[in-house]
Amino acid sequence: MKQQLEEAVSIPKATVDILKDQVFSFDTFFVTSHEPYEGGILFKGNLRGVPAKSFEKITTRLENKFGDEFKVFLLINPEDEKPVAVVVPKQTVEPATGSVPEWAAAGAFGVVTIFTLLLRNVPVLQDNLLSTFDNLELLKDGLPGALVTGLIVGVHEIGHILAARDAGVKLSVPYFVPSWQIGSFGGITRIVNIVRNRGDLLKVAAAGPVAGFSLGFGLLLLGFTLPPSDGLGIIVDPAIFHQSFLLGGLAKLILGDVLKEGTQLSINPLVLWAWAGLLINAINSIPAGELDGGRIALAMWGRKVSSRLGSVTIALLGLSSLFSDVAFYWAVLIFFLQRGPIAPLSEEITEPENSYIGLGVAILFLGLLVCLPYPFLFDPSQVTDFDF
Repeated sequence: MKQQLEEAVSIPKATVDILKDQVFSFDTFFVTSHEPYEGGILFKGNLRGVPAKSFEKITTRLENKFGDEFKVFLLINPEDEKPVAVVVPKQTVEPATGSVPEWAAAGAFGVVTIFTLLLRNVPVLQDNLLSTFDNLELLKDGLPGALVTGLIVGVHEIGHILAARDAGVKLSVPYFVPSWQIGSFGGITRIVNIVRNRGDLLKVAAAGPVAGFSLGFGLLLLGFTLPPSDGLGIIVDPAIFHQSFLLGGLAKLILGDVLKEGTQLSINPLVLWAWAGLLINAINSIPAGELDGGRIALAMWGRKVSSRLGSVTIALLGLSSLFSDVAFYWAVLIFFLQRGPIAPLSEEITEPENSYIGLGVAILFLGLLVCLPYPFLFDPSQVTDFDF
């Protein structure tokens, strides 16, 4: 077995000696042993100094000796929780890919998502999906709602793009996922190059939810405070506000005594449009797989903790799917498309700045408030006494 592993290694012994003696050193990473790993070499040893600075020195020495022939990673060994260094040929981690099929597939997903966003805002068609293609002219009635929800989703993706550009991270074209229930489940965006560290990953992953939550929350408040433009709005049952702790809390705070169980009321449709956008952001903030929430969790707490959190989250989603078709749809999507694992970062030891960790925690907490139901009665006076 040992001989087979050595024959699989694509890095010559002379190169390994240079890596061990001249690239790694007593002032950065003192090598005690090495072994074949995924077409490269895994070095075990003792990390010296500040991880980020030591990694920078190692990277500089590697480039001076070999140019861009190799990539180095400074990771945590899951077996003993100690730092290890991995050196692999560049072509094994950055394969060339074509972009034309990806754009074509993303465009097809986008067209279907536009359709479901329109359909979601036309209740008449939702009640009879088979009649949709015979009444396509009715889809125009769903245009305002589709534009608002689509704007929130679009701003979410723009947040990722801007943060990625600043951090030197390359993203694939987003695949917008259609949904019959809420119009869309947002976009799936792959990271196509190697992210430098956990701080950069956190900035890119958090930027989308920050942008989407900010716009969605602002539009939700606006919808609650503005009267409907037609004076009628949409007639809803207050039970709809029990679907979310955040939505129910805001409704009770702003609408006050108008909100009573079993008594229908008129609201500005902007409330429902913005709410759909917030829900899409919350779903993408679930701490599992390669969702924004999964990437945020890895960046803040490392692979071991984020992996366990992701497993618990998927299990809870599985249980929730027994009662919610949205949860079932998303659990299946994560399992088949987004379950990870997230590709290794160049340097995974240095933790992000505390301010960014606080931002990440706030995103996960806000997503939880959006997804959890509001358990309290809107009018406590409606509670009846029972005789025993």
